[in-house]
Amino acid sequence: MNEHNLIPFSERSESEARELGSKGGKKSGESRRRKKNMKQIMDMLLQMPAGTSADWNFLNEIGIDLNELDEELVNNMLVVNAAVLAKAKAGDIAAVKELRDIIGDNAALKHKIRNDNAWLALEREKLSPPVRELGKYHGVPSSLIAPSFSAVHFDIQEHEHTEYVFPGGRGSTKSSFTGLELVDILMQHEQMHALVLRQYSNTLKDSVYAQIKWAIAALDLEDEFTCTKSPLEITRVSTGQKIYFRGADDPDKIKSIKPEFGYIGVLWLEELDQFHGSEEVRKIEQSAVRGGDTAFIFKTFNPPKSAHNWANKYVKIPKVSRLVTESNYLSVPRKWLGAAFLEEAEYLKETNPNAYEHEYLGVPNGSGGNIFDNVTVREITDEEISTFDNIMNGVDWGYYPDPFAFVRVHFAAAQRTLYIWDEYTSNKQSNQQTAKAIRDRGITDNDLITCDSAEPKSVGDYRSFGLCARAAEKGPDSRSYSYKWLQSLKEIVIDNRRCPVSCEEFLGKEYERDRNGEIISGYPDGNDHCIDAVRYATERKWKKRGQ
Repeated sequence: MNEHNLIPFSERSESEARELGSKGGKKSGESRRRKKNMKQIMDMLLQMPAGTSADWNFLNEIGIDLNELDEELVNNMLVVNAAVLAKAKAGDIAAVKELRDIIGDNAALKHKIRNDNAWLALEREKLSPPVRELGKYHGVPSSLIAPSFSAVHFDIQEHEHTEYVFPGGRGSTKSSFTGLELVDILMQHEQMHALVLRQYSNTLKDSVYAQIKWAIAALDLEDEFTCTKSPLEITRVSTGQKIYFRGADDPDKIKSIKPEFGYIGVLWLEELDQFHGSEEVRKIEQSAVRGGDTAFIFKTFNPPKSAHNWANKYVKIPKVSRLVTESNYLSVPRKWLGAAFLEEAEYLKETNPNAYEHEYLGVPNGSGGNIFDNVTVREITDEEISTFDNIMNGVDWGYYPDPFAFVRVHFAAAQRTLYIWDEYTSNKQSNQQTAKAIRDRGITDNDLITCDSAEPKSVGDYRSFGLCARAAEKGPDSRSYSYKWLQSLKEIVIDNRRCPVSCEEFLGKEYERDRNGEIISGYPDGNDHCIDAVRYATERKWKKRGQ
């Protein structure tokens, strides 16, 4: 080292200081020029075409359709950016931040990597300040969440839905994820308590109670909670928040829960399919979740084999406030499951593919005896309805206990698709009242209505009110024939919000079985008033030759 360089400027002459400053300025300028030149060279190199087959193969492997791109766009810049994206999707947080710098923190980036743990970790950075104010707790680590639930965690943090339903096969981590989220919500909402339910109280301790104890330990919160077995409860020490455990087989114990402060804002129904139908579940929700504006309801279950088990049908019906997330073990890191689990899954896959599909993939692939396999439940938009040009109307008479049922449908013959887009049902209404009700729905004197012929007087009443009503022709085996025609359609589309009764009837219609469980031929009667109205409405279609 040159010791002369160590002499401070304060001890140098004015001319020496000026000379050294000049040298430094020249060096700095030279450095800036070199950096500028290097940047220009790098920009030029990045704009050059991707020159190796490895580059093209890499782009193809990550899903870029090179046939859709102009060759001039396939340059080194594309390869570099694609590599950054691939790292981000694999969980590299630095790569995620780099992507944000490249394209901005916008909807495009969210769409690309939202379902990956990298995105989850990035979003947690945004959400972390209010959580950290609670103390040492920093939220659920992304390392504890399987990729299939990463986007759901983000949804819960933003409270985009109230109800979260998780049907899934063995090893899908749906219950582990729910336990983590339940604890996380309580840590962020100090006025909330949680209620965890199974159908039978004697199954709680070794399942959901143990699951939440695991979640508390995984989140390093064992000092924050105390767990008791009598009563079966978990209490947050610093706030007094409670996690209650109850069985639906004792509804009085559910109603009797009265927290000392706040309200029950988190409800978890484990093994949903074991509850006695959607009505029981609705009553539980009404009894348990009350007193606050914000609530989180979780429902987890392994889908029963029958596609038409009530729980399987429940998740098919869309609801704005509900998010359904299906999952299976294939999206879970292998090290979480262990070699024994994976070996057993592979063995069953080879020896009994049907059982593997049901148990491990969560597919309800059994014969449920459902009559209509071609039902699709979805919204039918006003724009779609405005294009309907083959509208038919049907009425099934009823008063009480059988309801009156009116439906409007559209048949797209070329697509062999029937749209059920309007209905009206009622009890204890006169013909004059129901006539007014369907007029209020837009029915005019020129709209043909095909009615059940079992009540000629009622058909006459409608005509006297100015409606264009006719009696269905029916005839021998007409019921069986119309059912077969409906079954033969490519699709029966039902808007469950506009037509909830029709939706329930079509999804719930099953063949009867004998004492040995064998299906009995024929179409059972009952709970089919909207179905009958649809049959009458479409009578002139299915009675045509060749239909």
